[in-house]
Amino acid sequence: MTDKPDAARFAHVREWVFDLDNTLYPHHSNLFAQIDVRMTRYVSELLSLPREEARRLQKALYKEYGTTLRGLMERHAIDPDDFLEKVHDIDYSWIDPDPALGEAIRALPGRKFIFTNGDRGHAERTARQLGILDHFDDIFDIVAAGLQPKPARETYDKFLALHRVAGPDAVMFEDLARNLAVPKALGMTTVLIVPRNLEPTFSEIWESDPDHTDDVDYVTDDLAGFLNALAAPRAAEKS
Repeated sequence: MTDKPDAARFAHVREWVFDLDNTLYPHHSNLFAQIDVRMTRYVSELLSLPREEARRLQKALYKEYGTTLRGLMERHAIDPDDFLEKVHDIDYSWIDPDPALGEAIRALPGRKFIFTNGDRGHAERTARQLGILDHFDDIFDIVAAGLQPKPARETYDKFLALHRVAGPDAVMFEDLARNLAVPKALGMTTVLIVPRNLEPTFSEIWESDPDHTDDVDYVTDDLAGFLNALAAPRAAEKS
């Protein structure tokens, strides 16, 4: 499922910004499922709640505050470092290396960034397992964002100011449409990454963001294929 990109609409792009979880690696790899389980466990142990009650609270915090971490900080003044260390203590071997994606990212003109609501360590370990870490210029994580997650406008402003990125020169790839609303308003081209064949879990309303369809320029379930389609005209010109 891919909106075929018009390469001409990307000819000006020199800043390539990628979300991490369920964007640079496919939804079906279930890496984030491990993090999700650990977040539920953290809430359960912190508040002495049964698992199902803890999970309901976790999702409520996610919807209200943008991340479970932010919600727990606001309501319970938790130590963010402790939370990030525990929820990212996962098995990264669940991800298969993706040399095709690495080559597609390497071939893009300009700078490439990972922009994540996770922390830098998690982003580095994930990208290293994928075999793509060396293709990025930098990682902008939740710590660099002052622990204020996407989709807060101030978080995008911090990223743009830190790296001197102009919105009209940039494209953002995300798996949550609500996280594309601000980039769209800033003039960025926006690409929504969806699960392969729209797996059933994507139907959960807190993920699918039906109210933000106007903020999405393109939709794809094949990131490497999408990027290769952009590179094809340039390759043809050189041959």
